[in-house]
Amino acid sequence: MKIKRAAAGASIAALLPFAGVALAQSAGTGDSNADLRREIDDQKQRLLILERKLEIQDEAAKAAATSAPKITASASRFQLGSADGANFIRFRGTLHADNRVYGGDSAPETGDTFILRRVRPTVEGTFGNIFDFKFMPDFAGGKTIVVDAYVAARFNPAAVVTVGKFKPPVGLERLQSGSDIRFIERGLPTNLVPNRDLGLQLSGDIAGGTVSYQVGYFNGVTDGNSSDSLPTPDVENDTGGDYAARLFFQPFLNSDNFNLRGLGFGIGSTWQDVPGSAASTYLAAYRSAGQLSVFSYRANTATGATPNNATFANGERLRLAPQVYYSRGSFGFLGEYTQVKQDVSRVVGGTTRSDTLDNSAWQAQFSWFVTGEEESFRGFTPGSTYKVGKPGWGALELVARYHELEIDDDAFVGGAASFANPLTAVSKESAYGVGVNWYPWNTVKLSLNYEVTSFEGGAATGDRPDEQALLSRFAINF
Repeated sequence: MKIKRAAAGASIAALLPFAGVALAQSAGTGDSNADLRREIDDQKQRLLILERKLEIQDEAAKAAATSAPKITASASRFQLGSADGANFIRFRGTLHADNRVYGGDSAPETGDTFILRRVRPTVEGTFGNIFDFKFMPDFAGGKTIVVDAYVAARFNPAAVVTVGKFKPPVGLERLQSGSDIRFIERGLPTNLVPNRDLGLQLSGDIAGGTVSYQVGYFNGVTDGNSSDSLPTPDVENDTGGDYAARLFFQPFLNSDNFNLRGLGFGIGSTWQDVPGSAASTYLAAYRSAGQLSVFSYRANTATGATPNNATFANGERLRLAPQVYYSRGSFGFLGEYTQVKQDVSRVVGGTTRSDTLDNSAWQAQFSWFVTGEEESFRGFTPGSTYKVGKPGWGALELVARYHELEIDDDAFVGGAASFANPLTAVSKESAYGVGVNWYPWNTVKLSLNYEVTSFEGGAATGDRPDEQALLSRFAINF
């Protein structure tokens, strides 16, 4: 545009000398002078018109620049948004391809398998710099489900209203995304907390983010499961509903004490009154560290269409989940304990047995970036990336953990009338695991885990054989 202005000015400047010469040559005649003056006036007018056109072009170019959409395409982000950043849509994806191999007599031969653990394209974004949304289906396991589908209105950092399907605020590791967890599968406490559910939640950060809270009301799900696994998926299957709340503290988040800035602790909880029946038990089975089913309550034995003697939830379900997280430099720690108090009943031969069972689990998990990257609860930034023939190998992380799950002894009391069968359901599992994660890119992760689990009960001969599981994963997360 400046070039055009310069050209216009040069044209006028070039005309003026000729006009001056012409004026000098015709100085003797009044009519000629008048003609020259008119010619000069005409040239000046043309110059003003040309300058105004250039100004209009400048204004149009500036207006177009401020309204043009911003497109971001990088290795970790594909995003389309407005120029002011108030509105955008982001496209993300998660692909986890796993392999599971078991040693000894811990699993049937069919247990060794390749699986697609997560196949999740994701669309998320923001409108008006206030209203966030996320839609994430999952096509893994030969089925299609909606994992997340919600809208969150961020009226204030201390007041965010979320409605739809998402994670109720309870288990610490459950609240980590599948891309950020340090082991291929979450620890045993995750067996006891809800996964995804439909509901309404109020949440926020206060005191500069050092205190965060969530309170919500949800349809209610069984331990470790999502609402899509209920007998009638993604609707309320009982009349109880589920109240959930969580309070989490990071008291040194904004301090200069770098030894404590990575410390966070809190507690999550849910409460529900569950009116189950032999036909709809609202009780879940629990899995081992290697993802094999190792505990379930007694099921119906009726041969006809009418259920008869299954154990079912019949009253209050209270979950409590104290939790802690700490990171300092390349070292990270995650610890949590979860307890579920569940009222259960079972009708055998016309007699109803009822009790309150306390099932619990805990874990202590450690992680360390050998290559020096900083650990954090969510994500990390690799110090280098791997490229063939060039320096840099990405990030390398070592992980270790110990975790347990214990079933209330009263679940096995009563012989044939017990709530769980000690010959098939374990009363306790204790597991330790080690693993290595290699991040050649920040969007690529290769993991190898080895888990050994010991059991109490769960077999006709006494204890179920130890489980030795070798799990591996190739993951793409962007």
